[in-house]
Parts: sequence; structure tokens; C-alpha cells
Amino acid sequence: MSASELSDGGAIRLRFHGATEMVTGSCYALETPQARILVDCGMFQGSKTEKELNYRAFPFDPGALDAAILTHAHIDHSGLLPKLVKDGFTGSILATRATVDLCSVMLPDSGHIQETEVLQLNQRNAHRGLPAVAPIYDVQQAIATLAQFRPVDYAAWTPVADGIRARFWNAGHLLGSASVEVEIAQGGGKPLRLLFSGDIGPGHKLFQAEPDAPQGFDYVVCESTYGDTDREEVSPERRLHVLRSEVKAAIRTGSGALLIPSFAVERTQELLVDLVHLMESGDIPTIPIFIDSPLATKASAVFGEHAGEIVGGDALQRALGARNVHFTETVEQSKAIGRIRSFYIVIAASGMCDAGRIRHHLKDWLWREEGTVLLVGFQAQGTLGRILLDGASRVRLMGEEIVVRARIRSIDLYSGHADAPELAAWIAGRRPIGGNIFLTHGEKGAIDALKDRLHGLPDDTQIVVPVLDEAFELTGGVARPVPGEAPARIALESVGRLDWHNDLSKLILDVNDAVHQAADDRAKRVILRRLRRALTDS
Repeated sequence: MSASELSDGGAIRLRFHGATEMVTGSCYALETPQARILVDCGMFQGSKTEKELNYRAFPFDPGALDAAILTHAHIDHSGLLPKLVKDGFTGSILATRATVDLCSVMLPDSGHIQETEVLQLNQRNAHRGLPAVAPIYDVQQAIATLAQFRPVDYAAWTPVADGIRARFWNAGHLLGSASVEVEIAQGGGKPLRLLFSGDIGPGHKLFQAEPDAPQGFDYVVCESTYGDTDREEVSPERRLHVLRSEVKAAIRTGSGALLIPSFAVERTQELLVDLVHLMESGDIPTIPIFIDSPLATKASAVFGEHAGEIVGGDALQRALGARNVHFTETVEQSKAIGRIRSFYIVIAASGMCDAGRIRHHLKDWLWREEGTVLLVGFQAQGTLGRILLDGASRVRLMGEEIVVRARIRSIDLYSGHADAPELAAWIAGRRPIGGNIFLTHGEKGAIDALKDRLHGLPDDTQIVVPVLDEAFELTGGVARPVPGEAPARIALESVGRLDWHNDLSKLILDVNDAVHQAADDRAKRVILRRLRRALTDS
């Protein structure tokens, strides 16, 4: 695709290729008559239907892109960049220096996960007589992508492509996270100004200062992950009090384990700081803490290198060096944790329980009453974490059916996302907004709630909720949908919801329960006959 074919006439278009009524897959394409860029290129998580998008072709030509901008390192924003490069993208990837450093460990780790999971899947497929599949990308392709990163400083204008420049502002969400201001030249007239929020951090965030950004935009694209949540005001004292109570309750179960599924980057380090503080102060016993994630180990080293940029960086350095904190690297070290007979704490990825070593620990402990699972972050619809949070009595994990007897607990004090009042205040601080506010990166209920809240703003800014792969023309004030575009890659009713894979897993569990609970062999056979008849009739 040539530059002249990017948009009709002098039109500027914005396309939403992810994070639409869902919280993952962030990817926005900006087109002008001279250039085309991406803002974020994230991996889809959640239901299998959504995750299958990671394997499909992009709905655009990666080779036609001039550049990419990355708001922060989380995989739902950065995770498909190696695929983008693999499929022909040769431009620069602009990101803050800390984001570049985090991606240098996170993207190769993601490639390793792709290789490992596909290897296991292909072994199962071979047993079933199914064809082999290829990983989305591998470690070497992820490493190759790092050569295209270009570090930028906060608050400094940076050229992006012909007629486009950008400034990065601290978003308060993660080490290196940014809201990105984009300015597009329009002949000799006033430039078009857009702001992409990235993920906005909450006021109580450890390590991070308050979010920052200028005001007076034509269009703002804002996340809405917690758009339906109004948290109690959280102080450091309350956060520590709640965590102390949860750890003490877990210890009462005896020689068990407290499993904390956690994002390896920043969430793990925050939890570690608070746990070590509680132990040093005598509020809880000194307990072995295992950081069972090679990525968390590498990310912790990056955090250590940037300790001077972090609020409370000295406390992080002290926690990383605590004698009861153990970082496991190898699979053998991870398996050895399960042989410990005294109480211990494991912090392991992934935060939504959908990948990584936490699944092996869950397999060991979910069926045991002395186990506790403490969920400390957002759990997307369709993930194992969300299924546990919603009270499932049985789950299917790694091909096995497991009864849930462990205590399932959740605290929302370590979230990296602003809640609804904070999001509304952040948007109000960006006014005046001349054109539209686009609400993204949230499930439908959260987006609807934030939209209702924003209707109370004094100005008459129109709010738009885009759907997957929808395009808008930005020239001329209010954004207009572009007619005749290709349909979304998956059915819109499947976005941000449980899919048939989830329904099938639940049906298998329900069938097993019904058969096992039947009074006798005759009753069991009746159930099976009815199922066969239903399958035949369909």
C-alpha cells in the first residue's frame, strides 16, 4: 500500500483493531494522506475465541506502516510487536527508556511461552490425530524486534512519521508507562491533536507518581477498565492492613500455601515490598516467599536499575535482597517448592491464571482446603482467574477436572488502573476536547457506566464506543464512521464475553457431576442415553 492510498483525499482516519469492549489487544491505527502508524500492538487474552485473533493475519499490511508507538510494556499492549515485525514491519517502535528495558525481557519471555505452549499443544494434537500448529512467534523473532525500538524522553516532542510528531507523558500505571499526545500537521492550518491515554494509574499506586498530561485536544482515546468501579479511598496503611489480614487468614489453614497469581512486572514487585515490610515490622511471621517466574526475576532487575525513578525505590531494593525471598529460575526449582511442608507464599504469573507456572501450583493446591488463592488484579471474562473469582466449584485445568476446595480471595488494592471517579477526573483535566472521547480497553458494563458518568461533564463532547476493526474519519470536527469497511474479524457478540469453549468446559463438568451423583448404574445410563439422543437430534 502506498502513502497515497492510505486515506481518501485529505482525510485522517483512526481504526480500532483491539481493546474494544474488552481489556486486551490494544491496537489503534492512525492514517493520514502521508503516513500510517500504530499506537500499541497488544496480544489478545481472555476467551479462546479472542486469543485466536493472535494467530490470524493483521487486518492491515504491516509492511505499509511507517512507525509504531508503544504506551507501555504490558503484553496486552506490546505482545504482538514481534509478529508485526515477522510479518513485514520495518519501522521504528517509539517508547520510553524504561519501557524499552522492560520489553527487552518481556518480549523474549513471551516468545518462550509461545514456543512452550505450542510444543505442548502439538503433543496433544499428535495424540488426537490433529495437525501441528506454529507459534505466533519465537524467542529469536522477539529478540530481533528489539533492534527496532527507539527510546524517547518524557515531555519532549519526537518526530514519528511524515507530518506526525508525539510527546509522552507519565501515565502513573507502570514503570515507563505513558499517555501519548499525537499531533498531525494539516497543511498551513492548525494541527490535529489526539491523546491516547494508555493505561491510567490510580492515585494509590506504589512506585508511581500521579498521571500527567496536557489539555485541549480534538480527540481523546481513553481506557475504561474500571469504569464501573468506585473504590474506597486507599491509603498505604489500609492496603497493608488488608494484606496482613489475608496472609494471617491463609496461615490459619496450617501447613498450606498462599498462591498469588500476579503480573510479573510491577505487581509482583509491589506485593514483595509490602510483604517484606509486614514481616520486618512483625505484623506477620517471616515466611518463605517464592517469586516463581523467570520473567519476574528479570523484570525485578530492571526495576532495580530504575530504582532512582521509582517512588520508594529504596524499599524495593531492600525487599529484593531479603533473605526469605527466593527467585526460582529452573523448572526443577519450581517443582521443588511443592515439596515444602511448612507454610509458604508463591507469587507467580500469569495474573489471570491463563498461562505460566501459577497453573502448576493451582493444580497442586486448588483441591486442598489448606490452600489459599489471592487474586490481586483484574480478571478478564473467560480466563481461569475470572472463573475462580465467580465461584466455580470445579474447573478444567491443563486437561484435568479439579474440584475447588481452596479459599479463593480477591483484593483490589494493587490495581494498576484508575477507578471510575479517577478516570472521569483525568478526562476532565484534558478539557476542552473539541471532537470526541473514544472509550476503549474495558468490558461493556464498565464502558457503559463510565459513559453515563461522563455525560455530567460541562461541555458537550460526544462519546463514542468503537467496536472491533471499526474506522472513523477525524477530519471536520466530530468523528464519522467510515462506511464500507471490512467486518470485524470475529462476531461482535463474542467480544469480551464467555465463548463456546467456556460453555463446553462447563458442560463437561456438569455432565460429570450429574453422572457421578446419579443414584445407581441405571440412572447413569439414562443420563448418557439422553445426551446421545440430544447429539443425534442436533
